[in-house]
Amino acid sequence: MLTRISLFSALAAVGLGIMAPPVNAQALLPYVLPLDYERLEEQGLILAQDAAQLAQLQQYDLALAQAQLASQLLPDNAAIWGLLGTLYLQVEDFDASIEALSRAQVLESDNSAVLFALGTAHFRKGDYQKASDFLENGLSLEPDNAGALFDLGNTYFKLNQFETAIAQYQKSIELDPEFWPSVNNIGLVQYEQGEVDAAISRWQESLAIAPMEPEPELAIAVAEFARGNEAKALELGIPALEKDSRYAEIQFLIDNLWGPQLIADTEAFFEHPEVRAIRIQL
Repeated sequence: MLTRISLFSALAAVGLGIMAPPVNAQALLPYVLPLDYERLEEQGLILAQDAAQLAQLQQYDLALAQAQLASQLLPDNAAIWGLLGTLYLQVEDFDASIEALSRAQVLESDNSAVLFALGTAHFRKGDYQKASDFLENGLSLEPDNAGALFDLGNTYFKLNQFETAIAQYQKSIELDPEFWPSVNNIGLVQYEQGEVDAAISRWQESLAIAPMEPEPELAIAVAEFARGNEAKALELGIPALEKDSRYAEIQFLIDNLWGPQLIADTEAFFEHPEVRAIRIQL
């Protein structure tokens, strides 16, 4: 386990120290070296850069230690608080993430990236109304962000506002026609609305854009199985599971916004002997 570096250690690392007073020199005031704020700032920025690089390598615990210290050395730097907030998000400490990102927002209220990150943090925490508020605010500053529109569509999907969700997905597709997740998630919404043919068409569109993605392939397989097309379902579903074993887990599918009807049909598909055998192997 990594031990968080104290601020005193950081000061020592940049060449700062405190001289102890002489034992018998009661008439003398202890001399304290002045803080070199420029060197502190430089060290804080170096720590933040190190944290960002460690995050790219997915070494989140190390990155957090660096970013935490950087935020102590540069408490008025919005970018560092934003970095710290996204790192907390990676390790699923959503309250700490929201706290850090809120500090960043206070320092830079017009930073759309911070607002989008706050939307993501609240979404992951399960507060979908707050998530939509932050995403909407971010999009008012940066309306042409396809990823943020996708996230906003997801929040409305979780709020059961299906038509509004589809509208956000459509906007993101207009900005980026190759953005297959939005195409895919329109299918997820339509399936919950009972529009099975339309959902399958959307998933087929997703596969045309991203033919190696297992999610739309598995979704089509489940829909076909529910309609009694067992052979076609197995032909599509088993290769999809073999591509990415995570899709063999119901909780993973729920986390990826598969709705109650699609989950129920997936559970039935997973009970097929051939599918059950593949899941055991995975």
